[in-house]
Amino acid sequence: MFEGLVRQVVDFRGDLVRNIKGIRVSQDLFDDLAQDPADREVAIAAEGATRIPSATPLITRPFDYGAVITYPFAPYNWQATRYSDGLEYGVWYGALELETTVHETLYHWHRFVTDSFRLDKEIVGERRVFQVRCEAILIDLRQAREPRLVDKRDYGFTQQLGRHLWRRAQSGLLAPSARARGVSAAILRPEALSEVRDLCFLTYRLKGRTALVERTPGETWMRITIPA
Repeated sequence: MFEGLVRQVVDFRGDLVRNIKGIRVSQDLFDDLAQDPADREVAIAAEGATRIPSATPLITRPFDYGAVITYPFAPYNWQATRYSDGLEYGVWYGALELETTVHETLYHWHRFVTDSFRLDKEIVGERRVFQVRCEAILIDLRQAREPRLVDKRDYGFTQQLGRHLWRRAQSGLLAPSARARGVSAAILRPEALSEVRDLCFLTYRLKGRTALVERTPGETWMRITIPA
């Protein structure tokens, strides 16, 4: 079914951009448990003394942004996405361009927000963006003439394709983004990813279907109208 589509590969050795939920300013995790600063210092010391040490906290520790790499691959985090039905495996999504990650994540955040809130007032979300090294042989679909790869609502074809590649132990793929004019990456094997580095923070300001994106607080970097 897919033999004619997956003929091109690329020996990819470069950075991918990963855009996840985050906060610009660190939060005091214990300020809602104790009013006395001394009590909070004891709690912080106790947490630090009992945490499992890690040489790569950005990759492995959930509260140190472990979601950068490991989160999508943990079975309890599997969910239906463009290249997975959420039943057998998880997929790590990134992009070649920062702007592509903004369009992709804004679309999905807008769907989440509209299920939870009225959009007659501004909703603010913060993001943390990373560069992640990828070294793997990837299926190269960037020039593929297959409209189902970028279908904005029906993931049936791409989920079948993802399953086909995962069962054949492929590392992942590069394909056109469905939300922007860039390139998305769908990685199927965590060992393809390493070297997590901070790139920037973003703030999304959403009202209705209009989003203002800030890299520098208070300064609009992108203005995006989210399609219906």
